[in-house]
Amino acid sequence: MHTYLQETPFLNYSHERFSTFLRDFKPAATTKLTAIALYEKVRDAFLYDPYHLHLTENALQGSHILTKKRAWCVEKAIVLCACARRLGIPARLGYAIVVNHIGVERLIQYLRRPEIVFHGYVELYVEDRWVKCTPSFDRNICRMTGVPPLVWDGEQDSLFQAYAGDAQFMEYVHEYGTFEDVPLALMKSEMQKNYPHLFEGQWKSKEFSFLY
Repeated sequence: MHTYLQETPFLNYSHERFSTFLRDFKPAATTKLTAIALYEKVRDAFLYDPYHLHLTENALQGSHILTKKRAWCVEKAIVLCACARRLGIPARLGYAIVVNHIGVERLIQYLRRPEIVFHGYVELYVEDRWVKCTPSFDRNICRMTGVPPLVWDGEQDSLFQAYAGDAQFMEYVHEYGTFEDVPLALMKSEMQKNYPHLFEGQWKSKEFSFLY
């Protein structure tokens, strides 16, 4: 477990911005309740925005993400993982390829395919086992898209955002597994394989940006 409590260049939780972010956060009576509250805090701290995908080392540092008001799934997962480790909860990063992400109709036009490569989630070690959670879709984006926020009870994996009733808006089609740190080289390689056009031009508009 020691590995999953370590600070890294990406999960740089000793940075003063994490102190500010967690200043008003009070750990609960149990690790499980603390983890749930932390999940909800990170989920709702940023408006979900998948239209600015920046794959540079600086952009994916937790301390840099905390300067933003909008973030995509990979960024939110980094913040949650770093905060959990800071609070003594073992945490690791998970990645997958998914389809039917919430609110990405325009994004698919930029990506030129329906699969979202390197969707990020987090595994937290709670009550002697690893449990998955997805802090991507905040309450505001859920309200705008007409879906309920994805809750997490600290006991069951929480990966599938409901769309309408029992229908699922997200399908996991490939699992990369979990990592102790951000696998940036693999992330770039997989995105280049699936979205080669993004690596062949300049994408720096207000509507969509991609930097690597």
